[in-house]
Amino acid sequence: MYRIEQEIAEQPGVLRTLLDTQRETLYGIAQAIRAAQPAYVCIAARGTSDNAARYAQYILGHHLRLPVMLATPSLHTLYETPPDFSRSVMIGVSQSGQSEDVRQVLADAKASGALTIGVTNDADSALAREAHHHVPLSAGPELSVAATKTYTAELMVMAMLTAALADDESLWSELARVPEWAAETLKYAGPVANWAERYRYMEHCVVVGRGFNYCTAFEVSLKIKELCYIAGNGYSEADFRHGPIAQVQPGFPVIAIAPSGKTLPLMLDLLGALAERQAECIVFSDDERALNWGKNRVRLPAAMPEWLTPIVAVMPAQVFGMHLALAKGHPVDSPRGLSKVTVTV
Repeated sequence: MYRIEQEIAEQPGVLRTLLDTQRETLYGIAQAIRAAQPAYVCIAARGTSDNAARYAQYILGHHLRLPVMLATPSLHTLYETPPDFSRSVMIGVSQSGQSEDVRQVLADAKASGALTIGVTNDADSALAREAHHHVPLSAGPELSVAATKTYTAELMVMAMLTAALADDESLWSELARVPEWAAETLKYAGPVANWAERYRYMEHCVVVGRGFNYCTAFEVSLKIKELCYIAGNGYSEADFRHGPIAQVQPGFPVIAIAPSGKTLPLMLDLLGALAERQAECIVFSDDERALNWGKNRVRLPAAMPEWLTPIVAVMPAQVFGMHLALAKGHPVDSPRGLSKVTVTV
């Protein structure tokens, strides 16, 4: 078994571990955030972790009406003109905790009076030590270069922080089912191995989601780039209509993330428009209408709250990326040009 294959399979257990071990940690952090009375939250991250930050923008805004911005690390490290974060909570997200620019953002925010939180998979990392509070991802060693279980763990931490800040047991009840939904999704993704080779000669694609799954569109496109060396871009359904849809020709591959919820009617309309252009769609959805638009498809769990779907909706794409890379003859655990820890300044 490949390491990435094993780590994909470990995700339901990692999510369960977070729920079992970090709820009190997140409640303590939520109490500190309330005491700080921030005007907004800022999140510093790179790569995959930046997609977890996009998720936090939506769920903290939706459940708490709390504005969330993304940091600009180059202002801190290259231009040495850090903004004033005195009225903020600054969250640094890094799987390894070794991204120097993310650490520097936290250090500057801390110096200006912000409450700082580190989210990493390494409690001894520089980022964890820099922050006032640290949330461990509890994912165990992740040896494959392409992040899988650490990404979904980051999403789970953001969802747990949201539930803790809302102090809402109904949200925790929904979160309690996420490991079960993750296992169900991976079961549904099993047949991907049978059709991934169809796309062996694919050179480009787009991935479309919206709302809570805006982050999923970005993360899926990133995984395909990392594992398969394919030029792919992630778009909001709305942004895709504003120009990029012009590139769609017969046979053009589009991956659509279309779970039930507020965004589904718009995604169904887009899938119809793509069918008119004879695009080849791969659809991840729990809705039969959406699934029927797909040349290939993966079912998502029924009745899953839309705000939690990004945690599982990315998993079929992890499986697809792995099998497509294998079909192309690429090394799935150590893609060329990449390393597990990327140190940026």
